[in-house]
Amino acid sequence: MVKRLLLLVPLAVSLLLLQSYFWVPTFTDQVKGSEARLRQYINASTGDAQILNPVLLTDAASGDIASMVFDGLIDRDENLNYRGRLATSWEIFEEAYFVPRPGGPAAQALGERIERARAAGGPDWARNITRVEVVPPAEEKDSIAVPKGGGQRGFDQVPIAIAYPERVKITLKEVDQDLFDHLKALLGADAFATDPSPYLKGGLPAPARPQALGEVQLTEHNPVIVFQLRKGVLFHDGHEFDSGDVRFTYDAIMNPDNLSPRTSDYEPVKRVETPDRYTVRVTYKRLYSPAFGTWGMGMLPEHLLNAQALAEEARRLKRDPSKFTLRDSGFNRSPTGTGPFRFQEWRSDEVIRLVRFEKYWEGPPQYQEYISRIIPDALTQEVAFYSGTVDSYTAGVHQVERLRKDPRFQVFSGLAFGYTYIGYNLRRPPFGDARVRRALTMAIHTRQIQEFLLYGEAEDITGPFVKQSDHYNKDVQPLPYDPQGAERLLHEAGWRKVNGAMQKDGKPLQFTLLTNHGNEVRKAIAVAVQDAWKKIGVEAKVDLVEWAVFIQKYINTLNYDAVILGWRMGLDPDLYQIWHSSQTGPGQLNFVGYQNPEADRLIIKIRQEYDHKKQVAYAHQLHRIIHADQPYTFLYVGKVTGLLDRKIAIFEPGPDGKPRYQKIAATKTGNYTFHFNKWLKLPAVPQFEN
Repeated sequence: MVKRLLLLVPLAVSLLLLQSYFWVPTFTDQVKGSEARLRQYINASTGDAQILNPVLLTDAASGDIASMVFDGLIDRDENLNYRGRLATSWEIFEEAYFVPRPGGPAAQALGERIERARAAGGPDWARNITRVEVVPPAEEKDSIAVPKGGGQRGFDQVPIAIAYPERVKITLKEVDQDLFDHLKALLGADAFATDPSPYLKGGLPAPARPQALGEVQLTEHNPVIVFQLRKGVLFHDGHEFDSGDVRFTYDAIMNPDNLSPRTSDYEPVKRVETPDRYTVRVTYKRLYSPAFGTWGMGMLPEHLLNAQALAEEARRLKRDPSKFTLRDSGFNRSPTGTGPFRFQEWRSDEVIRLVRFEKYWEGPPQYQEYISRIIPDALTQEVAFYSGTVDSYTAGVHQVERLRKDPRFQVFSGLAFGYTYIGYNLRRPPFGDARVRRALTMAIHTRQIQEFLLYGEAEDITGPFVKQSDHYNKDVQPLPYDPQGAERLLHEAGWRKVNGAMQKDGKPLQFTLLTNHGNEVRKAIAVAVQDAWKKIGVEAKVDLVEWAVFIQKYINTLNYDAVILGWRMGLDPDLYQIWHSSQTGPGQLNFVGYQNPEADRLIIKIRQEYDHKKQVAYAHQLHRIIHADQPYTFLYVGKVTGLLDRKIAIFEPGPDGKPRYQKIAATKTGNYTFHFNKWLKLPAVPQFEN
């Protein structure tokens, strides 16, 4: 299984803390006294988990534990392709609807024209259609949140009703975000209704009407995913997992009383249906291709957390059942899932202990226990690893070269999912000029930053996608380090060097470069960049600010010139929040104020495209545009280096029944824990098959 064991390393504190953390003997002593230690995997976490419920958690420590206790319907394989987990297979198709224009051709006539184009074996889009039909008039009921009147805070839920006339329904083999463009070319743009007001039933308060009109879908894309579930999967209490648990998990996320941070991921869902015990049908309100990946969410047990179970728990605790929610349940500290390990113990700020689930659907893990020790201090973690009381360690950049040569350890190095950058406030001069931004990038020797400040544990990155993904355009090369070329670009932009300083209209090219206090690498980068810019006549003042102030006073209020920051990202290529022009307001993530109409078009295309090859092509175009505009100076993507004892190996029974051992290898993302359930620790380094 794909399991990411994240170790977040803070600044080291007092050595006096060491003694209190060593609650188990060294590995050598344990092996002499017992075989039990060989069957334990002990992880070190800088912080304690907060809540072990996958639909409620927000922190990495909780996520690491939950990933061992819960399974989702899908995850990704070694090559980053989706694979089934609790689902064995799935089908993705589309159902689309449109309302004919009043007074124009009727739905039946329009449907027949589309059917003739399909039957004639026309263009690809027509051959993608499997069925055309006319659906009878129907009324749909919903509600919208409207701000309270009279100066009151909060929202009222206002019910609305939409009366649709006869509509044309089109079923497609594959999702086609351009379907209605094709249909307009076939039928004429005037074949489609454009005014939603006739279909919205009356009785609404005036302030609610504009919002309600926005809920009327005159043309509607409804992507559909049908999952076939794995039979015979058991929760840790022996109850069989089925489609009701999937629907319940979705309902728990969308229940506003539970305050799930995952709600926005599932908001595009129109309905979840369970035609039978092992089938789940998910219909979406609109095109949103990232939605598929959300079904990697750990599935909850309906029988333990439904309304009746929560009410009974509330009564046992002498609580009011009407106010008792999923967030109040003891399940969050003692969870039951379908994962390879089942929960056993949680001692706050000390240890979380899991034991293997013998009836795990994929076969039980080799380790009998998974233990997470809470060790806040990085130096203590390091010493614990050397002594054998924890089994893995994430090295600092300054340690990698030395530890890579240590014969006691297996070393795995991979690129991080994200990057570090300088972001320019494009609302302020001179950063509105792309020539200035390119010049500032060309003045910085990023390779020297990577080599001398990061000990070579970093690589170039040229655009906004995860470098290991298909969406990253490897053909885009970094701007060259060229101070003279940088000066020429500034001259083209109207700047002239006077007594060593760039000036325009008598004003020097000077600004403040901000970053957060406490990050020594960013501080060093700021000094190096300041020096590089000075050489081309640009004066930058470096200012270090405490993190909370940095975000609240400067980033969220858009009150800065340039900043050094980093993004930690996932594999999903949806960049809407960071790069779309609609997201440039205070508190939003496109705080540099980047606006490019073609980039906006491609961002929407990417988030609505279900065909991987087409999505990758759009992403490559977007990568080129952002690189050319240089709203960021992309500095580097760092490497993450993990260490394991050489006695840990992958165990596989051979055809002759004898054990065979393989070396642990990292996937293309640098994840070396992919086959964790097959790991085993041995008394000595084994003879490997590979």
